[in-house]
Amino acid sequence: MEFKMERPGLTKPGEHLKITESKLPTSYYYTIEHAIAMSGNYEVSQRLKSREGVVVDVRETEKGYFVTMEFDE
Repeated sequence: MEFKMERPGLTKPGEHLKITESKLPTSYYYTIEHAIAMSGNYEVSQRLKSREGVVVDVRETEKGYFVTMEFDE
């Protein structure tokens, strides 16, 4: 799962982090605790069961910083 991070250096590959789930009227989104980065919106069928994962990549693009995490699902 990919998360958008606004500032560099808040996390690095290999870190084990917790996430929180938030509900919108027809979808869910996830935030890496404590407000490190936020995911896009996911449909109910794509909802995560895990609340912890491992950072596998952090990259910088012209649109900002992106964190990729893996979950045991």
